[in-house]
Amino acid sequence: MQLRSALLAATVLATPFAASAQPVTGLYVGLGAGINATQQQNINGVSLGIPANFTNTFVNTNGNLNGSIGFAAVGSVGWGFGNGLRAEVEANYRQNHGGGFSNGNSNLNALGVGAGGGSTTQQFGGMVNVLYDFNGLSPWIVPYIGAGVGYVGIKEKWNVYNRNAFTVPGGLTGFSPVAQTFGPAGAAASGQGTEGSFAYQAILGAAFPLPQVLPGLAATLEYRFFGTSSNRTYSGTGIATTSNAVGPNSVFSGPSSARLGASYNHSVLVGLRYNFGVAPPPPPPPAPPPVAAPARSYLVFFDWDKYSLTDRARQIIREAADNSTHVQYTRIEVNGYTDTSGTPKYNLGLSIRRANAVKAELIKDGVPANAITTHGFGDDPAHLLVPTGPGVREPQNRRVEIIIR
Repeated sequence: MQLRSALLAATVLATPFAASAQPVTGLYVGLGAGINATQQQNINGVSLGIPANFTNTFVNTNGNLNGSIGFAAVGSVGWGFGNGLRAEVEANYRQNHGGGFSNGNSNLNALGVGAGGGSTTQQFGGMVNVLYDFNGLSPWIVPYIGAGVGYVGIKEKWNVYNRNAFTVPGGLTGFSPVAQTFGPAGAAASGQGTEGSFAYQAILGAAFPLPQVLPGLAATLEYRFFGTSSNRTYSGTGIATTSNAVGPNSVFSGPSSARLGASYNHSVLVGLRYNFGVAPPPPPPPAPPPVAAPARSYLVFFDWDKYSLTDRARQIIREAADNSTHVQYTRIEVNGYTDTSGTPKYNLGLSIRRANAVKAELIKDGVPANAITTHGFGDDPAHLLVPTGPGVREPQNRRVEIIIR
């Protein structure tokens, strides 16, 4: 009994998880959000000031824009084929604020000043992904891998400037050949714009089914490597301000630009996925009905044409009364019978008198009267312990049966 109960409990507990491990089938939607970390990004071709006005020009500033931590979000609509394979379309958004440069920039560093600045990057676009779920490994977690390609728009707001003061020894073209000094941020360039790029990604994730919350619902945890392939050029404005005047106007401005290299992103996302049309798990099987304890019976025999109790009969009745206190019973039946030696009417009455005699003795031995039911069956052939013809004195048929149920 204990083993059967343990197996039933295990089946009930495992039922929702067993249902949750089913492959994604049909239409599903997903949402995810988390952090996005960018790698260093090459920036080059930045024009600072007006190159035509400088004897010692400092164009083609280049270096690496430092990486940063930002935000990422994705939404997807897909179809599961029921065998672990899924295909989906995805909309995505990433935003990062990058600050500072590593490796400085070549021309400004030659003057000993270094470069400062940064950018705000927003990436938004669409992808087509193919994924595969490794079903059957565990009822609580379903790992998956995937890859995708698509196209994104990348909006950049950038700026570059000199961090420290510097001097151009050769002066400015068209003015007196006097060395010109530029203070911190005396030469700068900035701009913004949106450019498109081919994009690709690799996905490594795990789903955690939540059938107890809603059939078809799962929490997800993902890592995504997201990259863009092409260089992008953004236009802007350059400005140079000298610390010592060189003519009627010491501020020079004109068009500028910056060329940014490929962007590489690492995203960690948490989210939810819902598979439409998933039926709730079947209810647990009903508990098996309790097994009824076998009935116990005792036989009390009588002399011919008698219903008085012998000493042996009282001993058997006492044993039945004592045993009834050790088991959980629903009722105690006392059934009387006779042999076929008398008339049917007489025998029926005699069987009832015998049953009543046994009942009285049971009550005397402590059995509650309301727990006892009596019946008389006389010489009914269906109840003869030893089948005989009519008019036969058979001792085995002159009896009362006590049944404890």
